Amino acid sequence: MDKDNLLRCEEDCVHCEAVKQVKCRMPDEQTTLRASDFFKAFSDKTRLRILSALAIHELCVCDIADLLGMTQSAISHQLRFLKQVRLVVGRKEGKTVYYTLCDGHIGAILQQGMEHVQEETGGDA
Repeated sequence: MDKDNLLRCEEDCVHCEAVKQVKCRMPDEQTTLRASDFFKAFSDKTRLRILSALAIHELCVCDIADLLGMTQSAISHQLRFLKQVRLVVGRKEGKTVYYTLCDGHIGAILQQGMEHVQEETGGDA
């Protein structure tokens, strides 16, 4: 039996009651679109590193650039995306803007993801 056959049913049958139960509880199109953008933010190594840093302490662009060994321009670009998908917020103090995570949910999702990866790799992540 080839691998593709393992992924398909051998007979065409729809379990109508199960489909009905799931359909009424599925998120709508707009919600899944926003969630897709949200999770896209976690798919980039640099953005993950920025979020990880901000989960520890509020930082400005200069701090993050120094921490990650990147240009302020590159960090600003990533922060713009993270603000757009509502993962970080900025607070202006004089001429400096300090960034932090939007809320505790972001930190919890980040922590759970990291714990999951560490469990899979035996703690090497």
